[in-house]
Amino acid sequence: MKLKDNRLIKAASRIFGLRREERLFAAVMLLMLTALNSLVIIRYFDKFTPMVKYYWPLFIRNFQISGFDPITYSVVSDWTAGYNVYRHPLLAFYMYVPYLINQLLMKLTGVNCAIFIVAAIQIFFGFYAMIFLRRILRDIVGLSENMASLMSLFCFSFAFVMLSSMVPDHFIISMMLILLTLHLSGQWMKSGRRMSAWHTIVLFLLTAGTSLNNGLKTFMAALFVNGRRFFRPGYILAAVILPSALLWTCSRLEYDKIVWPRDMARNEAKAKLKAKKEAEQRQKELQLQKEQKAMTQATVKTASAGDTAAASRDTASAHSDTTASATTKPAPKKTTKPKTAKQGKPISNGEFMRWTDISTSRTMSAVENLFGESIQLHKDYLLKDEFRKRPMIVHYSSPVNYIIEAVILLLFAAGVWCGRRSRFLWLVMSYFLLDMALHMGLGFGINEVYIMSAHWIYAIPIATAYIIATSGRRVRRAVGATVFLLTCFLLGYNITLIASYLL
Repeated sequence: MKLKDNRLIKAASRIFGLRREERLFAAVMLLMLTALNSLVIIRYFDKFTPMVKYYWPLFIRNFQISGFDPITYSVVSDWTAGYNVYRHPLLAFYMYVPYLINQLLMKLTGVNCAIFIVAAIQIFFGFYAMIFLRRILRDIVGLSENMASLMSLFCFSFAFVMLSSMVPDHFIISMMLILLTLHLSGQWMKSGRRMSAWHTIVLFLLTAGTSLNNGLKTFMAALFVNGRRFFRPGYILAAVILPSALLWTCSRLEYDKIVWPRDMARNEAKAKLKAKKEAEQRQKELQLQKEQKAMTQATVKTASAGDTAAASRDTASAHSDTTASATTKPAPKKTTKPKTAKQGKPISNGEFMRWTDISTSRTMSAVENLFGESIQLHKDYLLKDEFRKRPMIVHYSSPVNYIIEAVILLLFAAGVWCGRRSRFLWLVMSYFLLDMALHMGLGFGINEVYIMSAHWIYAIPIATAYIIATSGRRVRRAVGATVFLLTCFLLGYNITLIASYLL
């Protein structure tokens, strides 16, 4: 037992321990991540630290950074299966320990510390996402120390990599777990080792438990590492079928035991409240009718006591006309602005298919959102939520942004060509193509596709790194200088816009 424990400790130390050559890069990343998360804390400190009875509406109504959801704030404040259990089967359970820590801090401090705890989580996963990316570039692709650090910083300068590392959502967690899987897979490929069933199960439960579609990437990694051995019946049963069945069972139990009763109780409470309001409204209408009837009778009685019957009839008629016009006069029509489409036509309205989109322009979305907003923020509608105020497509006001986008895409394409013989690069590209099939093919989340950038955007610096790894000195220097200038521009441009929005 002790021997097994020692192996686990050594494995964890090897994975999470910092190397000597990584210390400067690690210090820079830790400083930047802390500064970015501090901006979010400063922005929402006054609203989110008071202790309240219901946390969900507090966070959902007040948090707005692009279209990211503050569900993690709510789960860490008052634990429940707040995420969609079929898309994030185990994420709520991963947040249970942070919730317990927050409960302890609430009792000690008298304030809700969720924003601080979640910031610590984001910093941790953002930090190791960049560490694992640097190790991929250094150990697998074969870049020098400085170039590996530059390429990693290049990735971090992308707008929605920075944002994912500072908002209370799951994307930076997914990115770190994906890069960990890629790093381990690359090492196994280089050494000729295979991915064992145990490795596959652990990585699958971590990646798919956080975001279901990323579990497929673990199986794809196992396929690339193990080759034909992946299709052995014993491996398929132990490493693919059993963990998939286990995760599905957990999702069903989570829905049946936690989500369904909660939703039913919530719907019942809403129905009771609606019935109560309708009863109160009917009571008001009946009271109003009684008052109008009493007024009419009093008026008629007064008029009949007058000197002439004609005057009485005129008075009653005038009052009757006034009352009728007051009660039958149609209410003025409200002028409403036409609503802009927030999502295109879905394939169907099922649990998963309702998020698809078959009508939105793929070309416009690729230019402005997929390779646009993901890397460079738009100044117009800066960090607005597409489901609230932001149009689906926003254009850059300067041609410089389009030139930079074109340069990055050229580097990406050239890198894929230079690394076309690398089995590891094709593993990375299989991840990229899977996400493109989901987003640009099926249209899953295409209306705000930039939010999912952390799931695939690491492919750009990894592919670009193959230009440097396979080319001569002149090309290496030219590409290195280009990436350096791009990194400086993107860091300055994106951080300035983010800071201006939050402060």
